[in-house]
Amino acid sequence: MRFLLVEDSDALAEAVASRLALDGHGVDRAATLAEAEIFMDSAPYDLVLLDISLPDGDGRTFLAQQRRAGRETPVIMMTASASVTDRVATLDQGADDYLTKPFDFEELQARCRAVLRRHSGVADSRRQFAGFTFDALGATVTVGGEVRALRARELRLLEILLSRPGQTYSKPHLIDRLFSFDEEVSDNAIEVYIGRLRRKLDGSGARLETLRGVGYRLIPE
Repeated sequence: MRFLLVEDSDALAEAVASRLALDGHGVDRAATLAEAEIFMDSAPYDLVLLDISLPDGDGRTFLAQQRRAGRETPVIMMTASASVTDRVATLDQGADDYLTKPFDFEELQARCRAVLRRHSGVADSRRQFAGFTFDALGATVTVGGEVRALRARELRLLEILLSRPGQTYSKPHLIDRLFSFDEEVSDNAIEVYIGRLRRKLDGSGARLETLRGVGYRLIPE
């Protein structure tokens, strides 16, 4: 998944981005609201992590503007304020969740997973499809009783494909969803991950189909 992190503290931003990258997420970082607006206009994001106090304004104002513009991208607000009034007001303005600094990285990861599940309408981290069971939290697929581990980017790619089985995803779209602007992506990167996923799903009733010149889709055999 691709995240936008809006945070002016270099140390915190680097730590958060590094931790999320270990989970296979592509993370772009904006240090100001002006930069965040440019990023939002330039790429699709699955989740925004938004600080409240930024050099050029209040993150809550930015959030309200995004919601008025019809953008429904999930947003987790981050702030040093522990005030109940602030938390309630922020949630009422359209935030999907709220994290008080300093926070534990495991809690951040868990909240990101929970928000993404709610946004996709999936309550459980496990999902069954065409003869395999996908466990996003455990980072595994199970085929015929055999548990097969998924690497971080394989996991995120399968999440995307499983979100709408049968839908065709172009290579540029998948690159946009999986990688940040700062990452160097080879021309065959998606093909490599598709090949790995095919091996992990071997023996199930699912097929990862390549539509030459169009993209990829996950369908039952």
